[in-house]
Amino acid sequence: MVSRQVVAHRSLGFVSGLNSGFAGEVSMNEIVHSTNEGGSLLENGMTFEDLLAEVEAQHDQIQEGQLVKGTVVAIKGDHVLVDVGYKSEGAIPLYEFRNEEEEAYSVGSEVTVYIERSENDQGYIDVSKEKADRLRVWDEIAEAYEKDEVVKGTIVARVKGGLHVDIGVKAFLPGSQVDLRPVRNLDRMVGEEYEFKIIKFNRRRPNIVLSRRALLEREREALKTDTMDRLDAGAKLKGIIKNLTDYGAFVDLGGIDGLLHITDMSWGRINHPSQLFNVGDEVDVVVLRYDQDTERVSLGVKQLTADPWDEAKDKYPLGSHVSGKVVSMTDYGAFIEIEPGVEGLVHVTEMSWTRRIKHPSRMVAIGDDVDAMVLDIDLENKRISLGMKQMEENPWQSLTERYPVGTVIQGRVRNITEFGVFVGVEEGIDGLVHISDLSWTHRVKHPSELFDKGDEVEAVVLDIDSENERFSLGIKQLNPDPWSDLAERYPRGAKVEGNVKKLTDYGAFIEIDSGIEGLCHVSEISEERVEKPADVLKLGQTVEVLVIDVDSTERRIGLSIRAVSRAEDGTDYRAYLAGGHQDSSRSTETEDDAATTLGEAFGDVFGKLQSDDD
Repeated sequence: MVSRQVVAHRSLGFVSGLNSGFAGEVSMNEIVHSTNEGGSLLENGMTFEDLLAEVEAQHDQIQEGQLVKGTVVAIKGDHVLVDVGYKSEGAIPLYEFRNEEEEAYSVGSEVTVYIERSENDQGYIDVSKEKADRLRVWDEIAEAYEKDEVVKGTIVARVKGGLHVDIGVKAFLPGSQVDLRPVRNLDRMVGEEYEFKIIKFNRRRPNIVLSRRALLEREREALKTDTMDRLDAGAKLKGIIKNLTDYGAFVDLGGIDGLLHITDMSWGRINHPSQLFNVGDEVDVVVLRYDQDTERVSLGVKQLTADPWDEAKDKYPLGSHVSGKVVSMTDYGAFIEIEPGVEGLVHVTEMSWTRRIKHPSRMVAIGDDVDAMVLDIDLENKRISLGMKQMEENPWQSLTERYPVGTVIQGRVRNITEFGVFVGVEEGIDGLVHISDLSWTHRVKHPSELFDKGDEVEAVVLDIDSENERFSLGIKQLNPDPWSDLAERYPRGAKVEGNVKKLTDYGAFIEIDSGIEGLCHVSEISEERVEKPADVLKLGQTVEVLVIDVDSTERRIGLSIRAVSRAEDGTDYRAYLAGGHQDSSRSTETEDDAATTLGEAFGDVFGKLQSDDD
């Protein structure tokens, strides 16, 4: 059993360490010298038993797991000694003050500690400042949760499903609660400080779930009410670009979003909203339309400035010269921006005087700077017609001076069609030799019978139509028309040799000169009746014939094999014609009458031939 003297001695040691643990301060001399045999204190009437009981009661108040306030009394080694009102000091590891200034653990400073163990082997109380801080934070968080108050915290790391936030203790911020809209890159938020609302709190587990979105929604709702009071058509507001799409940008007006369509961003042409704006940009807008039922807001930026088309007619009169940049192309032309919001079309037909442009990309490319002339302007439909070729001299205007009718030119065959041959006259200018102007004598079914692409040819200028840009050439006109003097070279009654070129049911075509063919009717082949010319004649056979009819205008010549034998017998061709094609009732007809009758007969045959060739 511990004697009263030992207890007193221990109590005295404890008392000397107290600062204000008792109601009144008691010195060691008062305790020792004021004690009498009866055990009572001389000064205040307290017995030693009373003092011992009070000391033991104080000892009972210091319990493990408590939070108590203490005062720093000394720094010993790697510990800070704190008087917590107990017989022994508390010892706090010095490293627990690593994040604080030196004043926080200087002698006399007050600090709150957590009692871990009432006394260790060295006679000190094991206390912790860090645990005390954490417990105090938990108390503050619990109070904020109960009162629905906001807490501040710093995002420290990204984890699966969200973020870790330091609010004094570690808390979880789900990805769905980070912002009003899904955030694709959560890593960029690490290190940032925000305010949060506690939406879930469990101290026992421990578990804290935060939400930033709840605060943003609350703030947005307050802003929305204020913004909607100002949402009238024509109202000018400021907003923040929240999102960009291919068709426009969504602008945060303060609690409510509006759509700024790409067509309302600029009077000029833009291909994507990112050409003008970035997410986060502040922008001035005007309200175009507002639907209260659906809360849809249409915004505009270009409407804050004047429409450039209002002054276009005065700035760009007909015939004026303009400069611009190619901004887009279609199959039929290129659009030139001559100022932001004003574009003109250069049609493919207005790009070159001489070249046949199938697509504008053969002349210009997007981004090219070009000069053009204003050809027409339509303010109602906001259209301007431009011409590039008008900026140069029209070569067709001086073409008649350089190539008067009758001029012989040389060129290469550039193209062959069913109706003729195109011959290059000069760069970008082709002349057409129509199929009817290829040969005086040859019946040409297709120009490819005579020419190939790239052939060097000579031709005569027949006509130039500068207005319609047509250049007519002729090849057969290089030589005289052989039919023009045919009647003189082959008069009626003349006997010539020829080659059989073609056999038909109604006669044989015999070539008597280069390219000159005449018809020997089936009735003029032999004295005897011939059913088919092929029974008597062969292709390529050389025969003697008598010219019995010539029509240079219709390019027809009638021949007769039978009349040759008559002529050899001394019969004049006039008598032959009169006897062979006249009856007794018309014996008095003249030579011209007989010839006309014969010409009509051959004309019917040549007409049939022409229809067969066609």
